[in-house]
Order: sequence, then structure tokens, then C-alpha cells
Amino acid sequence: MLPWKRLLRPLTALLLTAAVAVVPATTARAADAPHSGWNDFSCKPSATHPRPVVLVHGTFGNSVDNWLGLAPYLKNRDYCVYSLDYGQLPGVPVFNGLGPIDKSAEQLAAFVDKVLAATGAAETDVVGHSQGGMMPRYYLRFLGGAAKVNALVGIAPSNHGTTLNGLTHLLPYFPGAADLLSTSTPALADQVAGSPFLAKLNEGGDTVPGVKYTVLATKYDEVVTPYRSQFLSGTGVRNVVLQDLCPLDLSEHVAIGLFSLIAFHEVANALDPAHATPTTCASVLG
Repeated sequence: MLPWKRLLRPLTALLLTAAVAVVPATTARAADAPHSGWNDFSCKPSATHPRPVVLVHGTFGNSVDNWLGLAPYLKNRDYCVYSLDYGQLPGVPVFNGLGPIDKSAEQLAAFVDKVLAATGAAETDVVGHSQGGMMPRYYLRFLGGAAKVNALVGIAPSNHGTTLNGLTHLLPYFPGAADLLSTSTPALADQVAGSPFLAKLNEGGDTVPGVKYTVLATKYDEVVTPYRSQFLSGTGVRNVVLQDLCPLDLSEHVAIGLFSLIAFHEVANALDPAHATPTTCASVLG
């Protein structure tokens, strides 16, 4: 008989280690890091880009570290850009996105209202990485967000959960492991493929009317697996594999959100489709 109790915590730690790959190695406290011009609540959207952009970090991320690349990229293109922290757990600093995802969606709803009130805009666009690309769908479907969001861009989003390359299939063989995961880090349990949260989120279809959806995936994703599980079905959806645009882009789950200028160019196209330009390997020079 296997020593279950001794194996529970190592298994959970392994799941946490795999999930923490969404965080850059040089994580700093969000409160201490520079915002480089974003989260400026005096910003007024331009006629060219009339909708503010709300950035939603991933699991173990925060409002600064996740967006050190994309936020300045969009700010330099004349967008009003905002990012929030959500899903905090008591006694866990810096690493956010760990609480129950339905409660995190409530935090997003309040933040979007704050952004719209400050900017005077009627709608916003939302861009999220990993959990941050999936969680807003709960806001859109269940919390009235569809009336306030024009477009949702998910970068490596956990739309249909993840197997962590098959690791989650081991949970049934370790009695109590799933309960421990759910109690310690609810957001991780919510993102396991087949979870009750995901069943509720995706029941009746992936999308809601009136919102444009873009999914940016990389075939080298090692966290949200299989990578095609990130794709959405429905009207107003565009699913993109980075390597179909630039075979030389080797971005995995972290890099697609933090560094990939190919992904950033596609985000810009999704936010302003009227002025979209083809994304190729040369887009890294733009």
C-alpha cells in the first residue's frame, strides 16, 4: 500500500511548481515596481483608440510583473492601459491569482467599473494571460460584463482547463490530493480540466453575444495543455497559433505573455482590427 499521506504534499508541490512557471524569475513586489505610464487614471482615450485596455495577469502573477512588456507596448501606441491585482490569498504576498476564480471575476468587474468611470468610456477591451485570459469569460457570462467589454484577447488562456501535460490525471490515484489542492489554492483546482468551475463556465457554449474573442496560443505551451484546449468555439472568435504566423517564434507559456513581439502585434491587431497589419516574423522589428 502506498504511503498516501506522505505523497500528498509532494504531488501538490509538483502541481504548484508547474503552475508557477507563469511567473518570471525576477518577480518584484507590485507596489514597488514602476508602472511606466500605465494605470494612469487621468488618461483619456483618444479618438483613434477610444476604449481603455484592462490587462489581467495569470496565476501566480501580479499587476506589474506580468505586463512589463505588453503594457508599455500598448501605451506607446496611444492606449489608456490599466492592470489589476486579483485572487489574493491571506498571508501570500506578490503571488496573486490563487483564490476562487468566480470571486476573482467579481474583482475584475469592480475594476472595469472603476476604469470606465475614470475614462468616461462606454466599453473596455480586456487582454489576459493564462488564467487571466479565461477568468474574464466568467465576468462576461455571469456578472454583466458583456455590456461593458468590446473584445477579449486571451494569451495562452486556460479556457478548457489543463492537464499539465497529463499530471492532473494522477490526482485520482492520490486520495485527498484534489481536496488539498482546492483548499490551498482554489484557482489551481478550478483550472484542472473537467473541474466543476469549468463545466459551469463552458456549459451552453464558449462565448456570449456582442463580444469579440481572440485566442493566441503557442504549440510549445507546457502549462496549459494540450495547447489546442485554449481555443474557443462560437461566433466572433479568432483562434491563432503563433507558429502559424512565425515558425521561428519559440515562445512557451511564459514568453508568449511576457516577451513575444509576435503575440504583442496580434494583440494590437485584435484591439484595432480596422488598422490591422499582417503578423510575420518581421513584426519583431515593428
